[in-house]
Amino acid sequence: MGLDITVLIADRSWLEEVPPGERLERLRDAWYDDETGFWDWDGAAEVVGDWKWPQGPNSSIFAVYEFRHASGSFKAHFWAGQRWESARDHVDPQLRSEIDTLLLGLIWNGLNGEAEHIDSGFFSDGPGFYGVLLARSPDSVRELAGTWERIRPGLGGMERAFTEHAALPHGWVCNFREFRGLLEEWGHVLSEAARRGWCVVGLSE
Repeated sequence: MGLDITVLIADRSWLEEVPPGERLERLRDAWYDDETGFWDWDGAAEVVGDWKWPQGPNSSIFAVYEFRHASGSFKAHFWAGQRWESARDHVDPQLRSEIDTLLLGLIWNGLNGEAEHIDSGFFSDGPGFYGVLLARSPDSVRELAGTWERIRPGLGGMERAFTEHAALPHGWVCNFREFRGLLEEWGHVLSEAARRGWCVVGLSE
């Protein structure tokens, strides 16, 4: 089946009520709570390309974002990084630097495969730390949201480089439209979390 990812944003003050080593466990427990309505298979149709807010007592402290065309899989995010590696040398240096920063902060392991996507100062190892693909503090989220805002106006300028060096006839994120769409969705997640002063977390089960 491959690696999955669920992307959540969460209230900083609520997480800070417990020590760093317990914060991800707290978020995971809230997400798993039956009262959220997320696990009611007879409920409403799945929301795609938008936020899912929980029901119950935790309705105002976290939300889940459902990416379009990803079906909960990490593959789209992984392949976006691979496509970027193929195109980046042909992109304007300033734009390349900004996209490097954004993707390294979220989903790309970098050219050396060693990029970290977890802020260990705000989140630390503990009982709920398994399956963590991304864990960004509000400060990191704010910085990444700012990076996205600098990228957004000029992103279309790399379409030719992507089409010539990274596009494929089929597969995950195989054309510039899909690459741009995925980055725009990450920008939406970052912008909403930054507006609230919240964290961004990606969990795999």
